[in-house]
Amino acid sequence: MAGAAAERTGVTVERISYHGWPECFLLSNSRVETVVVPAISRVMRFGLAGEPEGAFWQNRELDGQLPTADGGQWSNFGGDKCWPAPQSAWLERTGRGWPPPRAFDASPAKAVAIERGVVLTSPIDPDYGIQMIRTVELDPVQPIMRIVTEFHKLQGPAVSVGIWTITQLREPQRILLWQPPTSRFPRGFLPLLEAQPAEFRRRGRLLSLQRHPSLFTKIGSDADSMAWVGENSILRIDAERGPGEYPDGGCVTEVYTNPDPLKYVELETLGPVEQISVGGSIGRTTTYTVMPRRTPDVESEADFVFIADEQV
Repeated sequence: MAGAAAERTGVTVERISYHGWPECFLLSNSRVETVVVPAISRVMRFGLAGEPEGAFWQNRELDGQLPTADGGQWSNFGGDKCWPAPQSAWLERTGRGWPPPRAFDASPAKAVAIERGVVLTSPIDPDYGIQMIRTVELDPVQPIMRIVTEFHKLQGPAVSVGIWTITQLREPQRILLWQPPTSRFPRGFLPLLEAQPAEFRRRGRLLSLQRHPSLFTKIGSDADSMAWVGENSILRIDAERGPGEYPDGGCVTEVYTNPDPLKYVELETLGPVEQISVGGSIGRTTTYTVMPRRTPDVESEADFVFIADEQV
């Protein structure tokens, strides 16, 4: 869909090979680029046009490989993906607490190009009876990617489930979370693992942290905006907030940090848990905005990333 289509929509959609995976898609507008890899059902790159590395973490040791659902193994490719929430229900529903349900993580997706992006369609998961559809689109002008994730219940008994999007990102200088004016959590966050993130700070509505080099850490929050701050660029991720009971004690977003040697973090968004029966569906939109750094002071970036946006 290059050429005339790009002139009409502002977005170019091209088929490419990417690090050993064939039949991938490169989406681009004048400001950003995205790579979608249907073979592993992931968005593997999102960044400023011409930037050597985007914000997404990619496990180069698994280039060109396919996911495996056998033997309890999990292929940690990186990039952006989606699982059913809460994770605490996996054992009862699938007979195992890990790895993730097969059709959500260990199966290639069918891919169809559309004017401004790609639609990924998973197989029907045998345990949830759900087919996942993810529509990945670029804004025609702005440095923005939107992913609409839908769970369609096609078979089996009713199930209570939420949409959980996980974005793995490279080592940040800091992670920022912008809380609502009144947080439901007394400390502004909910510890989900015993260890606390490195260099954790709270300043008004702003929470910030770094990746811990030796410990697994994870916190939950009712913030609906988060930001990864890299050396040259910032990635803001916005969750769609709505009514309902959210997983993990009311978390709209969560931040996980991985210890060495795999130096990555995860910014995660969650939707409320809803019961769906055959014929029913739920959907959630996650918005990704990438921008160049404006100031060397990391936490001052919040004035541009969050506060200025609220004053528009």
